[in-house]
Amino acid sequence: METRPMTDEQRKAVALEYFRRMDRGESVVDLFDEHAAFNFPKWGIARGRAQIESLFRDLMGILESVSHDIAHANIIQQGDMVVVEGTSSGTMRSGQAWRAGVTHAGHWCDVFEIRDFRIQRCYVYLDPDYGDNDTERYPWLQRRAARGERG
Repeated sequence: METRPMTDEQRKAVALEYFRRMDRGESVVDLFDEHAAFNFPKWGIARGRAQIESLFRDLMGILESVSHDIAHANIIQQGDMVVVEGTSSGTMRSGQAWRAGVTHAGHWCDVFEIRDFRIQRCYVYLDPDYGDNDTERYPWLQRRAARGERG
């Protein structure tokens, strides 16, 4: 195994390339180490490139398009860790659209561990209910809807 030193800017560039590829509808799998771990809400932890590819195939099976507002993202770095917090918008294959600040979905935070120019670990924190289909279980959402408010 080869270990190559990286600068903070290089780690940041790898993380941002991940979002750019997703937004272009391109594969992100080769950005990951062969033994990487990737966690996505309601999917679980994918281990290794094959499982990560399966996770993204499942995710892109429900999403038509996605756009991350990287220009306004918050980025925090410490050592190998890069944390990116931001907003997104997009369309599901069903035709439903989401946009941060308009629907419940669209706010996210991804925590990356990047070494040797590969993503070793990425845990995604977001509400995967892009279509606002799971709102009846939350009383505060029912109250807001009754008043004509959005979340």
